[in-house]
Amino acid sequence: MLGGVLVLAGACVSLMPAQSAEAATASKASTKASSKATSVRKAKPAPRSPRKVAARAAAREVAVVPAKPSFGQMYGLHDTEDPLDLKSSVALVLDQDTNEVLFSKNPQAVLPIASITKLMTALLVVEAKQDLEEKITITDDDKDTEKFTSSRLAVGTTLTRGELLHLALMSSENRAAHALGRSYPGGLETFVAAMNTKAQLLGMGDTHYVEPTGLSSRNQSSARDLAVLVKTAHQFPLIRELSTSPEYTVALGRRLVRFGTTNGLVRKSDWDIGLQKTGFINEAGQCLVMQAQMAGRKLIMVFLDSAGKYSRIGDAERVRKWLLGTSSPIGGPAGAITASTAVTLPTPTAQAVAITPAVK
Repeated sequence: MLGGVLVLAGACVSLMPAQSAEAATASKASTKASSKATSVRKAKPAPRSPRKVAARAAAREVAVVPAKPSFGQMYGLHDTEDPLDLKSSVALVLDQDTNEVLFSKNPQAVLPIASITKLMTALLVVEAKQDLEEKITITDDDKDTEKFTSSRLAVGTTLTRGELLHLALMSSENRAAHALGRSYPGGLETFVAAMNTKAQLLGMGDTHYVEPTGLSSRNQSSARDLAVLVKTAHQFPLIRELSTSPEYTVALGRRLVRFGTTNGLVRKSDWDIGLQKTGFINEAGQCLVMQAQMAGRKLIMVFLDSAGKYSRIGDAERVRKWLLGTSSPIGGPAGAITASTAVTLPTPTAQAVAITPAVK
């Protein structure tokens, strides 16, 4: 029995290494299996189809295509140098009361004006004394078929004319501006004709409109003409109020949606802006017109075809710094800056007081 026990014990002793060997073998097998699984997971994916590869390559090519040049760039207007190093190829600053030109750069150039157009749209609506409480519904006709831009005003949205006017001036809402023109007595065609008639009555001989939003590059004007438009529109308190509003909330169905200004300068306490409008399409570059008060004088500023997203704001700040500096032509010995020819503003005709719709 003792020998049996010893043998059994010996067997037990001899079995333990055998189990360890089996465990080691199992561990190696597991490691190999894990290694194989890992190698399978790290295997290169199957090659994509030639069509998908070509599509991805085309997408990358589209992403690096440079933006369409503006008309000002194509005309070489950015080659014009000025002491303030403005990024706008066209600029004009003048005294609102005396028409004294303080700064000018290619003011005679005729370029697309983008959403600066909406200032004329607003002027006609206000002068016609249309009912601002009348409800207008956004339709398919108000969709952008020029640039195919989106809008938060979905088809079927109903707002008052006053709300649409607010959004058009403050947020540059294209469908709002189009709806204003479409709902004008006589319809859109009559409205566009009235825009051009008003421009002619104001002496804006360089200006032409084809639609009320500014999405078309065929809406064109010059800095000198736009200075006249700003000066005229500034006479209307409603346009001044709505264009300088920092934000506005409207009910779109069951939702309250907040819209903001496209010009951050209206939020700055060191700016006293009485009227403003921004604009942008590729053909026009970044555009900005303003009426602002500085050093006790009311000034009109026009910046067209500025290169860079924030460059129009930067140009306005550069001009302001210059005007309030020691070399300012405002109340000082310094003279005006002219980077091209002298400017003479057109004189409005006697009939340019207002355009009343022929159709009631």
